[in-house]
Amino acid sequence: MENLIEAFWGITISIGVSALIFVGANRLFDLVVDRWFLFRAITGAICGAIFSAVLVGNRLVKGPSLLFIIVCALIFLALASIPSLISIRKYRVGVGLTMGAGVGLIITIFLKDLVNPEIQFTSLLVLVVAAALIYSFIAFTFRNFRIGGFLFFVMIGWVLGGWLLAEIGEGTKSSAYLLTVITFSLLGTSLTSGPERDLLGLNRFQEKTRVAAFLGPALLFVSLGLIIPLARTVYLSLHGIRGREWAGLKNYGEILTNKSSVDLSDWSNIFTSRLFVLALVLIFVGTIAGLLSGRKQGRILEPNGSFLTPSAIGAFLLIFAVFSTLRGTVINNLWWVIVVTLLSTGIGLLAAVLADRARFESAAKSLIFLPMAISFVGAGIIWKFMYIARPPKKPQTGLFNAIWVGLGKLNSGNAGQIIGVAILVAVTAGLVALSIFGVRRKQIGISLGSLFVSLPILWILYRLLGPGIGGVEEGPLGLPIGKPILFVQESPFNNVWLMVVLIWIQTGFAMVILSAAIKAVPTDLIEAARVDGANDRQVFFNVTLPTITPTISVIVTALIVLVMKVFDIVRVMTNGNFGTQVIANEMWQKTFTEFNLGLGSALATVLFLAVVPAMALNVRRMQRGAIQ
Repeated sequence: MENLIEAFWGITISIGVSALIFVGANRLFDLVVDRWFLFRAITGAICGAIFSAVLVGNRLVKGPSLLFIIVCALIFLALASIPSLISIRKYRVGVGLTMGAGVGLIITIFLKDLVNPEIQFTSLLVLVVAAALIYSFIAFTFRNFRIGGFLFFVMIGWVLGGWLLAEIGEGTKSSAYLLTVITFSLLGTSLTSGPERDLLGLNRFQEKTRVAAFLGPALLFVSLGLIIPLARTVYLSLHGIRGREWAGLKNYGEILTNKSSVDLSDWSNIFTSRLFVLALVLIFVGTIAGLLSGRKQGRILEPNGSFLTPSAIGAFLLIFAVFSTLRGTVINNLWWVIVVTLLSTGIGLLAAVLADRARFESAAKSLIFLPMAISFVGAGIIWKFMYIARPPKKPQTGLFNAIWVGLGKLNSGNAGQIIGVAILVAVTAGLVALSIFGVRRKQIGISLGSLFVSLPILWILYRLLGPGIGGVEEGPLGLPIGKPILFVQESPFNNVWLMVVLIWIQTGFAMVILSAAIKAVPTDLIEAARVDGANDRQVFFNVTLPTITPTISVIVTALIVLVMKVFDIVRVMTNGNFGTQVIANEMWQKTFTEFNLGLGSALATVLFLAVVPAMALNVRRMQRGAIQ
């Protein structure tokens, strides 16, 4: 209860403070035209207070904190307002330069010794020149070059090169003086180098700064949380273990050539694996069925269920044959992307179609969508308990192994085995009858579908009557003991059991989006198709599916971005052991366990570059939709 009350008051205060800031900012910018001097003074004091509060909050200041904040607010107030009283530009610039240098001196006096940076002059020069070139390009493109803007960009390059890329705490006090004094000297000069603003100039300034003030915080947080860390990550990826010595593309070469990342040595085993042979058989069967159906329709190949179902299953098994043979972190990531994306989208589409206009549609969709409310860490823990394999002599507490061992105990000729065999025989007979029904009605899809479903049931029936399912084995004294499956430990298919967790979560996401898209299909198109004699299958494949294809592509690209960054599930369930390593988890281990900043940053950069195409595709599609 106390936590709820604290949360309530925290939310209330946050909303109230946000509203006050919004109203106060609007009132502040109303002063630009009528009270220019007062506006500069208040703005300077606010910036000084915020800047000093950040330093105090990070414990970088020695002495009384409140005194430092007050001093900074006053000197920033003076820096922003006093030069505006001078009408002659060269004197105003001189005053701004002098006051800026003084501000830098005062602030450096308050800074603790742990702030002292070790300057890397090469990086500093490169960033200053880069910032100057960027502003020059923008200014000459829009034909609006201003010395104040140029100096401000140079200051940004100076700050980034001097502070961001320096080794903080390993330099001298003189380096801190140098970086701080020049920073504020450039700031003071840039603020005072422009001409005096007339009434029209003040109105334009008010419009631009009002927009910038409300967009600024968001852009600031984006810069601090995304852009600057990205730039620093790329920079570190080109350096060695500690991020100091230049390494060039060595880290990227190690990622691509290291066998732990990409191991193609067993590629020839793909063509001899049982999965590969079974995949070819299914694709061949599907092709034959499609050719036979096409001959009846007067076509070469009929893309109906009898062709698509076995061919799709065969193609999927072919993917498994490839990725279960090739090993490595990058290979695992690709396996995750293909399997999770296809199955989540496919099962979500199937659920959306089956649940659409069903009697208990809302309840069914709620149950399927419910895993989305669970975090990846929580889902990983839940499924880890379900996959647990205890020693053979102990009772199995994992759900799947408890069922597996229980089925294995049906091999002893007891009543359970007789009941299991009877049930399986009855199910098999029903599927055979359904297949015969499909043959009589000349519906090849029903016939082949029934046969495919009956195959695993026949395999279980064979195992029950013959060698047994395998859930138990004979112990030293001839007594049966459990023989659990090591779901998480046995490579390579332990990757698949980990993928099941993410598929379980993301299927609900795909189902909800696709269900909304299906309901948005114009009823006129569906009614017109039915008038022309189309059945439900033809309506779905020829009307509904083409209409919702843009939605499917959005889901696919979103899932690719999500799956490419998968980390939590692998971290919780295996920590990358047993051949389940992925890029994000390896990046974590290299950076924070082995403290190899260069290689960890290179892995992060590779991960970023991998998701950029999918993100760009989504953004481009959204832009096209907005134009249309």
